[in-house]
Amino acid sequence: MIKRMNDFLEGLPMTVVGGVFLIMSFVFPRTDFVLPGNVLPFDPAWVTVIICGIPLLYLAVWRVIYNKGISKISSALLISIAMIAAIAIGDLFAAGEVAFIMEIGAILEDMTTNRAKKGLKKLISLAPTQGRRITDDKSINGKSINGKSINGLEEMIPAEQIRQNDVLRVLPGETIPVDGIIIQGETSIDQSIMTGESLPVDKGIGEDVFCGTINRFGSIDMRATKVGEDSSLQKLIRMVQDAENKQAPMQRIADKCASWLVPVAMMIAIITGLATQDIVRAVTVLVVFCPCALVLATPTAIMAAIGQATKHGVIIKSGEALEKMGKVNTIAFDKTGTLTYGRLEVSDIISFDKNISESELLSLTASAEAKSEHPLGKAIVAHAKEKGIVLKDSDFFQMQSGKGICAEVSGRKLYLGNEKYILQSGMTIPKNVENELEKLRVQGKASIIVADGSSCLGMLALSDVLRPEAATMAAKLSEMNTDTVLLTGDNQKTAAYFATQAGITKVKADLLPEEKVQSISEIRGQGNRVCMIGDGVNDAPALKIADVGVAMGSMGSDIAVEAADIALMSDDISKIPYLKRLSNATVATIKLSITLSMCINFIAVTCSVLGVLNPTTGALVHNAGSCFVVLVAALLYDRKFE
Repeated sequence: MIKRMNDFLEGLPMTVVGGVFLIMSFVFPRTDFVLPGNVLPFDPAWVTVIICGIPLLYLAVWRVIYNKGISKISSALLISIAMIAAIAIGDLFAAGEVAFIMEIGAILEDMTTNRAKKGLKKLISLAPTQGRRITDDKSINGKSINGKSINGLEEMIPAEQIRQNDVLRVLPGETIPVDGIIIQGETSIDQSIMTGESLPVDKGIGEDVFCGTINRFGSIDMRATKVGEDSSLQKLIRMVQDAENKQAPMQRIADKCASWLVPVAMMIAIITGLATQDIVRAVTVLVVFCPCALVLATPTAIMAAIGQATKHGVIIKSGEALEKMGKVNTIAFDKTGTLTYGRLEVSDIISFDKNISESELLSLTASAEAKSEHPLGKAIVAHAKEKGIVLKDSDFFQMQSGKGICAEVSGRKLYLGNEKYILQSGMTIPKNVENELEKLRVQGKASIIVADGSSCLGMLALSDVLRPEAATMAAKLSEMNTDTVLLTGDNQKTAAYFATQAGITKVKADLLPEEKVQSISEIRGQGNRVCMIGDGVNDAPALKIADVGVAMGSMGSDIAVEAADIALMSDDISKIPYLKRLSNATVATIKLSITLSMCINFIAVTCSVLGVLNPTTGALVHNAGSCFVVLVAALLYDRKFE
């Protein structure tokens, strides 16, 4: 689509000036229009023709020269012909009027479709710029892999210089520079950028790590497996780019109809002129046949709907998204940060020792975790402080990355961690504890076992929190014959638990970003129109490839918000049914306006052929039809959508 001759900031003031001169021409139609003390030797409508008509004529000619096939014939061409014909017979008001109405329609369309493309830049900025490569061949521990030292000298190098099979060291807090496999060390990795998981994932020797993810705790050595353009983050960037390119700009409905409007208008005008021997009637046909009301039908309805949505905290970036949302029959949800709040909270405190109450167990656990940097430990400490529990100082603290901690509180040595850590510490896990662990796993919760070196004292479970409005929202969508599906990077058990709680029956779990994209493509391939709702960087490609992307605007990542077509600024997913109803009503209003505009055009053309209208009165009837369409669209703004 070509760039407009006037950009939006310049075009609106100039169009207002054109409108003022058009009104002056209507009130004082004489060519010797008199101002106090001065004589203006031309019709003021000339100013409107120059301001609004020349860009329109330029657009029509450009499309005829550069477009292919029927796209050469546009509504701009028909209106340019009518404008030139009106000028030829001396009816400057009619010429200025059709050009002015078209310019108003173009500005409204620009306002509804203009969006900033910043998301891709921010995604690219997440790509690591450097990595810590081990270069010394002499191993401190006498270990080496493929001739590369595991514990040698380090050098910081640009990420683009990292080669496959290079050995890299990643310290706590650093971003992993390329995809690879851990060859030494254990840690917890924040993979939210790739999978959206709310919890860091424990990783050890032989496990894969991904470019752009963050090493939260232990130092690890890794061997590079996918570098440069082959890395996971670069693939994510390319997917957003590809999906962006697939988004076609919204095309005016009038332009879709222009391939037959222009020939029909020209044929009727020529036949009228030949049959009546009256060039004025022929020009009148061209003037009233101009699809100005048709051009205004879509952008005015969309502007009203966008204004309505904004009042409810829903930001709609384009008219195309609103139109498509009205046709959506399947809505896919991310889990973390979308169906859930995306924050960890203590959900269960279970004591296995009758002499230790839940409050005492929480106090011991929080005191032991007070020096921990792990998100689970921090969540437990925060929960204890909320409960007003005073923490005790630990005399000893030791953390084993990815497994657990050992701490001494009030002379009592405690072991807190996962099953592997407890067993490694020389204790056994009783059957009742194993049963409780499995029960919590099914509910998608992370568990921390608390032991004292000889027995299991208890267990704390942490979980993300489902948004209370999720179940009601899903039920309303079901009543509207809209299917729901959960697409998440979380494990199957966690996904199934939250989906059941929310009333969503279709679940796809353990998905990487490209697998989310593939899932949406499969759903669309079955003939469905899909809306994707997410909040994380990992959701950006899926938001782009879906027919409509909706992002959680308040807490969601900037990249997700900018990749999406619609943003929920209050993170209230109960707005989704409202958004669907608003979109349906907008599409219905557009169809009604188009029907009305075509009926008005038919009546006006008939009156023009019969000589009832001349170019000036025809332009007024034509203008009245445009105003009527605007009024119908404006009713959307204050309509109530329960």
